[in-house]
Amino acid sequence: MTTISTDADLATLVNVFTVAPEKQRALVDVLTTATEEVIRHQPGFVSANIHASIDGTRVVNYAQWASAEDFQAMLVAPECREHLSAALSLAESDPHLCTVESVHHA
Repeated sequence: MTTISTDADLATLVNVFTVAPEKQRALVDVLTTATEEVIRHQPGFVSANIHASIDGTRVVNYAQWASAEDFQAMLVAPECREHLSAALSLAESDPHLCTVESVHHA
């Protein structure tokens, strides 16, 4: 479960993909399948959330990892490379590891 908190000791990935609108659904499907079949089974995986922009030009992956090292290890894991390559064949990626600095609720 994704819990966003400033005191959680997690590495937060915010990855914004820029995609042609006609490829957005394919990208969402690739990321969803990759996460379900391979990525969520990697050491240190906590959660992932895939968002599709209404205008069709962006897909955002908000993911949490136990550490930056766990995230980096996933990137080079052979079982993940094929899925990651498929996503990058559909869109440009702009990934950033972040810390949660502020959370607000109604």
